[in-house]
Amino acid sequence: MNNRSTKQRHRLVVGLTVLAVSIGTALSLGSAHTVWSPMAAAYAQDTHGSSHSSGAQGTSHKGSNSGKGKSGTSGTHGSDDHGSSGSKSVESKVLSGGTGVSADAEESSDRRGPKYGGGKTTGKPTGASTKKGDLYGDLNVILRDANGVPILDQYGHVQPLDADGNPIPLTPEGDIVAGSEDLVVPVEFSRLSVARSATKVLDKSYDEAISTLNSATAITVDASGRLVATVDGVAKTIDSPLENLALYEALLSKGYLPGLDLKDGVSLGNLSFLSDQSLTNSDMLQAASFLAAASDKAGSINQDMVVYSDSILGITGLTPVTGADGKSYVDFSQVSYDRGDTYTGDITYLKSNGDGTYAAVTEPILTAVFGGTDYSGTQLDAFTQAADDARAVIEFAHDNPMPSE
Repeated sequence: MNNRSTKQRHRLVVGLTVLAVSIGTALSLGSAHTVWSPMAAAYAQDTHGSSHSSGAQGTSHKGSNSGKGKSGTSGTHGSDDHGSSGSKSVESKVLSGGTGVSADAEESSDRRGPKYGGGKTTGKPTGASTKKGDLYGDLNVILRDANGVPILDQYGHVQPLDADGNPIPLTPEGDIVAGSEDLVVPVEFSRLSVARSATKVLDKSYDEAISTLNSATAITVDASGRLVATVDGVAKTIDSPLENLALYEALLSKGYLPGLDLKDGVSLGNLSFLSDQSLTNSDMLQAASFLAAASDKAGSINQDMVVYSDSILGITGLTPVTGADGKSYVDFSQVSYDRGDTYTGDITYLKSNGDGTYAAVTEPILTAVFGGTDYSGTQLDAFTQAADDARAVIEFAHDNPMPSE
């Protein structure tokens, strides 16, 4: 999109920063001997031989379908290593500037981050590590194809959408037509704003996660797909937003977790795809669980959030696709996800009796969290729904804890 320094121009978004908070509640499964994995169904789908259309998504329960966002599709702009043909890259739109809040503080704080500061930058001290953008500015819901690649207008501009998914009229220069400025829909990143952390912060978080896994005598996943490592006889859920975002970046970029070197006799079992070097559907769905654990459990994950975050992190996958804007994007074309096939286990939680008392009940996860509503889909829609479903399970566990025995 062209940048003109006129007072009449309305930029294509409102910036928003939300500080990250650790997600830290694990589910109590009704079947103690059943280990659920979001990748269980994915193994049978890694041949990518079929495509599914999206089904009904969500209910009034915690697992509402918020995966699509306003537009129904979403995407982002890729690396600045590629040429431009009219639309600006996301990296050039994400503003730089210090917030005065450390990444550690962001993980432990519920408060909102600073408001959009008008695009001013503070510069970068000598020797500072790479930033991915301290503020999420100029990021709107825009028109995209099923793989998340922006669909440009006849003049080569990305097309912002209104709340009903309709393109907002633009001038040939790419400015929003006067009177339509308030129709744009900003993308809210919430706790995924940790993606703006300095490279060294995510590197440190990744090293901590891998160190935990390499020290484990057993590795499984909880009901949402977060990794659980048993160290010294104690099961530890990797629930840090920064650690999960670092795992997400590594797995989606490389197709495996570099540095994973388990103790002798320790097996990954159904998670063996974490150590091979191919990006399969199992990897994609596990990455979706990592993204869920890095996000706000009380929010929602939509497609614009997914692909913008990928761009900010510099993720393009092993086999990127190139958009009409010349940018590179993660290829979601082979992703498939079925909620019913994934969440086959039970969950035990406290349920209200309606009279101020509660009773421990065990129900299928599909019933308790998603109201019995199934979903089946492919491509970015499926990836986003898988991530938001995992987020919903984390939220349900947090809101319906079992009392300590």
